[in-house]
Amino acid sequence: MRTSLSVYTLALTLLLTGAAFAQKQSPPPGSAPHDFKLPAKKVNTLPNGLRSTLVEYGVTPKVTVSVIIKTGNVHEGANEVWLADFTGKLINEGSASLDSKALAKKVALMGGEVNVTTALNQTTLSGSVLSEYAPELIKVLADVAMHPAFPAKEVDRLKNDLKRGLSVQKSIPQSQAFERFGKTLYPDQPYGRYFPTEAMLDSYTLEKAKAFYDKNFGAQRTVVYVVGKFDEGAMTKAIDESFAPWQKGPAVDYPVAKPARNGPVEIIDRPGAPQTTVMLGLPVIDPSQPDYLALQVTNTLLGGSFISRITSNIREDKGYTYSPYASMNANVKAAYWAERADVTTEHTGASLQEISKEIKRLQTEPVDKKELEGIQNFEAGNFVLQNSTPNGIINQLNFIDLHGLGDDYLSNRVKNIYAVTPEKIQGLAREYLKYENMTLVLVGDKKQLDKQMKSHEEALKKSR
Repeated sequence: MRTSLSVYTLALTLLLTGAAFAQKQSPPPGSAPHDFKLPAKKVNTLPNGLRSTLVEYGVTPKVTVSVIIKTGNVHEGANEVWLADFTGKLINEGSASLDSKALAKKVALMGGEVNVTTALNQTTLSGSVLSEYAPELIKVLADVAMHPAFPAKEVDRLKNDLKRGLSVQKSIPQSQAFERFGKTLYPDQPYGRYFPTEAMLDSYTLEKAKAFYDKNFGAQRTVVYVVGKFDEGAMTKAIDESFAPWQKGPAVDYPVAKPARNGPVEIIDRPGAPQTTVMLGLPVIDPSQPDYLALQVTNTLLGGSFISRITSNIREDKGYTYSPYASMNANVKAAYWAERADVTTEHTGASLQEISKEIKRLQTEPVDKKELEGIQNFEAGNFVLQNSTPNGIINQLNFIDLHGLGDDYLSNRVKNIYAVTPEKIQGLAREYLKYENMTLVLVGDKKQLDKQMKSHEEALKKSR
């Protein structure tokens, strides 16, 4: 019995000692992400101006297709907010030869589904199917894009869906902040129009949707992306035969955004609100500018990741908020930087003070190389992960096309991320992230916020 107990005691001692030793050891450093190598692609342009890009990727016998038309909310008039969304929902109801149910059933038998989405700059028809059905999917997407049914019987239902969505979104403080921020940053412009009125939605008719379609859809504004395992000859033939008859339509034409600077403080009153929704930002350079990538790294360090400075400060250290986040938001020839957070009401001023301190620290103190390396590893690794799926590759190809960039933007991205220096970050923070020029929107209890802002402004004056 003593012998057994001694053996057990010895084994337990060794186990605990080993665990303690393991806890003291740092894990081996991970290898740096490799440069992204863009798979070979086949690019073609039809006589009507429609372009296609085919990329063979992966081993799974599946294909993802996206038909991206360069039109969206940005082409709406001042009294047409969400008309692009209404048009997109009607297009999603099928083609002249396939209603929505028949369309869904046909694509389901191919092992997939079709979706239509509307965004600020683009409208996308997309689907994924088994490889053997890829040419047939091209034909279906072309049919829907070129010959939408626009069923009159669905108009009221779709408008009611939009009204319900509007009601829900307008009740959310984050959406309220985003709407006011957009209006303030881009006054009287499509880039600043976020919500329609119910009267606008009521005014939308089948004729208005058809007019929007006729004015903005066509081959010249369209790019077809195909990524996965497929027969190149069969896919090229399907694209040529299916899309060649489409009218040329309008040329690509995006309005130029003219952001306002030195925006005022905007407060949306929510009496008794226990927290304040904060949105703070300003216009910055867009992706077509050489320093955009370095500014993205700067953003990731400042507030764009869970390990960022602002997040560590007001979330981890101070406990003012649970989910602060900063981002670069790119449109065509226009971009803005914004920090968003929901903070406890009594700490609104203190949160803004800490955000301003972190921006100032970035402008005045060089970043520690080890801290920067961690951010670069995060940014580079995230980029590589984004390219690990067909949809990810389509998104990257669409990004460089939308912003007029070359393939080297992707192939050199990892290398260029690691080329960003502490001095570069400091210079970019000074040039582009000037706190005094930022537009600030607060959604919360105005009585409390007036006091909070007064103390914040006094603190800012002392710190200058």
